Amino acid sequence: MQRVLPGFHLTLGYTLVYLALIVLVPLSAVFLRTFSLTWDEFVAVAFSQRALAAYRLSFGAALFAGVLNAVFGLLLAWVLVRYRFPGKRIVDAIIDLPFALPTAVAGIAFTALYAGNGWFGQYLEPMGIKIAFTPIGVVVALIFVGLPFVVRTVQPVLQDLNTEVEEAAATLGATRITAFRRVILPAILPALSTGFAMAFARAVGEYGSVIFIAGNMPMKSEIAPLLIIVQLEQFNYAGATSIATVMLVASFLLLLVINLLQAWGRARGA
Repeated sequence: MQRVLPGFHLTLGYTLVYLALIVLVPLSAVFLRTFSLTWDEFVAVAFSQRALAAYRLSFGAALFAGVLNAVFGLLLAWVLVRYRFPGKRIVDAIIDLPFALPTAVAGIAFTALYAGNGWFGQYLEPMGIKIAFTPIGVVVALIFVGLPFVVRTVQPVLQDLNTEVEEAAATLGATRITAFRRVILPAILPALSTGFAMAFARAVGEYGSVIFIAGNMPMKSEIAPLLIIVQLEQFNYAGATSIATVMLVASFLLLLVINLLQAWGRARGA
């Protein structure tokens, strides 16, 4: 049989070399630079009160934004697949805007909208709702950058899902909620969890759209990627890699847990 790609050994070798140069070598450099510190120095930088507050904000806001994106991204994908309405193609194209728009532009736009003198902020702040320069603003920015991942992973699964299955459930007396819970959700759950994982991973490392709207106040609205930049500006490269190592290990463990849950869900569905 004629193969499109060359032999297995050559293809595998190229793949491993490419993976090593693009992923493994940079990550290894982070760990090696961190090892130049003693344990006490590592703990002093990576687990200081300021760093712990930054971790809580980065991972907490990313998790919260990921959950919201999973819910509303599913609703958006459902509407785009199941309904026809004027301007549908425009809405579908807007979903991809965070992919193409520079994140710094998004951060500036959100700041202009939600600051005290912004279009929305001038009405929200008198009511006691302050978004710009608070953790809420961080969540808003992370929702923006993560939403397309959920929509674009769930949308093709919904398109391939046969509506006759829902009709069969309805003829058997199932309500819409029961049909969704017992028929539709199990079919789209792997894609939905994948979209959530991608949105979460994207949000954890987000920098450009967050620094403008966060306010960057230590212990309050400072994210971990910004703290890394602060260490680099102080020429403390080992300290920056220490914080990066903690984020890398935590992100890897969280994604591992998510992948295990995905595998468990697929096994139950099978």
